[in-house]
Amino acid sequence: MGNAIYKLVDGKGRVLIPKALREAANLEYGGIVRLGLADGKVTVRRVDVIEPGDQSPEAVEAYVHAALKTMPDSTRLQLLAELSGLLQKKEA
Repeated sequence: MGNAIYKLVDGKGRVLIPKALREAANLEYGGIVRLGLADGKVTVRRVDVIEPGDQSPEAVEAYVHAALKTMPDSTRLQLLAELSGLLQKKEA
């Protein structure tokens, strides 16, 4: 992976990370990346958990995705049932 790869930033500021790079970095759907700025360069780093104190909606969503990956199926199903109940109450 030593060769440079050039990508365009789309109208929403997104950049597609090519599959070969995602696989090399062990990034999968729902994975968390930390974006930073160092010496005028954007950095991207795969992380397993978000930094404490970040309460942004994106950070919370990333944390939930990471937490769900480590939970047993029984816990996931219990949470799904609770969320479903909350949505049904909200619609009523």
